[in-house]
Amino acid sequence: MDTKILDGIEKPGRYSGGELNSIRKENAELHFALCFPDVYEVGMSHLGLQILYSVLNGLEDTAAERVFCPWTDMIERLRETGEPLRSLETGKPLSDFDIVGFSLSYELSYTNVLAMLELGSVPLLASDRGEGDPIVLGGGQCTTNPEPVADFFDLFVIGEGEYVDAEVARLALRRKREGLSRSWFLREAAKIDGVYVPSLYEPRYDADGLIESVEAAAGVPEIVRRQYVSDFEHAPALTQPIVPYLATVHDRGVIEIMRGCPNGCRFCQAGFITRPLRERSVAANLSCARQILDASGWEEIGLCSLSSGDYSGIGPLLDSLIEENRERRVSVSLPSMRMDSFRQAEQAQEVRKKGLTFAPEAGTQRLRDVINKNISEEEILGAARSAFEAGATHMKLYFMIGLPTETQADLDGIADTVRAIRDEFYAVPKSVRRGRLEIVVSVSNFVPKGATPFQWEAQDTPAQLNAKHAYLKEKLKMRGVRFQYHDTQTSLLEAVLARGDRRLGRVLLEAYRRGAVLDAWGEQFRPERYEEAFAACGLDPAFYASRQRKPGEKMPFDHIDQRISPDFLLRELDRAKGGCRTASCRQTCSGCGLEGSGCTIHAG
Repeated sequence: MDTKILDGIEKPGRYSGGELNSIRKENAELHFALCFPDVYEVGMSHLGLQILYSVLNGLEDTAAERVFCPWTDMIERLRETGEPLRSLETGKPLSDFDIVGFSLSYELSYTNVLAMLELGSVPLLASDRGEGDPIVLGGGQCTTNPEPVADFFDLFVIGEGEYVDAEVARLALRRKREGLSRSWFLREAAKIDGVYVPSLYEPRYDADGLIESVEAAAGVPEIVRRQYVSDFEHAPALTQPIVPYLATVHDRGVIEIMRGCPNGCRFCQAGFITRPLRERSVAANLSCARQILDASGWEEIGLCSLSSGDYSGIGPLLDSLIEENRERRVSVSLPSMRMDSFRQAEQAQEVRKKGLTFAPEAGTQRLRDVINKNISEEEILGAARSAFEAGATHMKLYFMIGLPTETQADLDGIADTVRAIRDEFYAVPKSVRRGRLEIVVSVSNFVPKGATPFQWEAQDTPAQLNAKHAYLKEKLKMRGVRFQYHDTQTSLLEAVLARGDRRLGRVLLEAYRRGAVLDAWGEQFRPERYEEAFAACGLDPAFYASRQRKPGEKMPFDHIDQRISPDFLLRELDRAKGGCRTASCRQTCSGCGLEGSGCTIHAG
């Protein structure tokens, strides 16, 4: 890239490349663009991207290079100059790659995909691409329901991609060497376990606009099954991370100590679609940590998982990490902690004191039982008390509103819980307390997601959510407490796209043409663009977000098998409505459908 194009651009380091541990493979046969549809600082904090970068570059004849979504100033500059969007490693235009793969981790990044394709001179619609165009691939959590973006992708990898992406790359290399057609490649790719080629599947709708069926073309599987790495101990691990020039969202070394979650919170899509729980041994995790620290120079190591306190060897791992790195003053962070496992957080605080983040999720025990958040009021307050006695003065608390069966008493319970936690701080003797209390209460809006027991539930309307925000704002006017809440219009759009069908591709394309891009950034999001796009396409967002589904209704993503039994999800929904909790997978098997297909979480 001509460096002159960066004159006057905010944070030019986003586009320069050349970081420590980045890889340039000039003579590779297959060129694979790893695209993250958000800015550099966000994408470089995504562990999955760095793992795939290492895996694909480990293939002898394949070069993987990174491409991130430019910020608005750079988007304008590229459009003004006609300069294409290029990779960081070699400056290759996006259109020159053999495969362009996107990590889809958040629904509000979909228009960023369109921007990146257009800036890279790649046709937006899969149906418009010819033999000389890249294969556009999607992966990540949003492929739980890929239908809203199906028209823009040639194929999706469903589930964990370490091995599947490599198999797709090998197939693409064969196509290139033998001069085979695009249609041959897509047909063959559809035979790979975990690969979904949407052009080979046709959705049909009934008179009410509901999904009637999804018909697979002859010779391809009717159902595409999520893939997961069964032997996590020996799975590819990140040991040579790229060290960014800029401060990123998570500016530290990261080791993935386990994958999956045993707890079964009924709103949590990630917890269900990453089953079964798999752990790396303490020895393997320590080895990863040593290699990362030696290769990077970072002074902080994060223990990454959905619920790090549930890792069976968390105590010995923390003890060893702290002891080994005591002289280097390397701190250890636990970014995802349950309040009932605070002892481990106290261990991690030994090197460097920090604020703590906990997620009670609901303000009453009744609603915590509904969502299967197996934590009691006593455990919440006990964790807070221990934190304050250990010297913590800053705490962030995550709650969710709009959950199924929520009542006014549950909203009051949020304020009551915060007040009780605040009282715990002032109950600590002044001789022990350090500094001034600050509690940040962050409230998100419930978004029903596929592959969860709440996938049939309606979302509160924006008006209902706004009223709840206003109510809580008044209730939480307490000394030392700061209230934050998520925008209701973005939550609405997220809900629409999370359970939407293929017709929403027209809405996304129309919204993009009206200027929608970087929608996850509050200052860039304009809800009127989507309102106009829905109207132009004759679709109603309430049909997707605010409508209660019947248990027998066919979902747009039913042909994507997440290996979780629909009967299990319905049983969990019934238990939720009855306020019944389901025990952790570590305690007993709940029969989610994985037993017999590699689930060993409760063995022994």
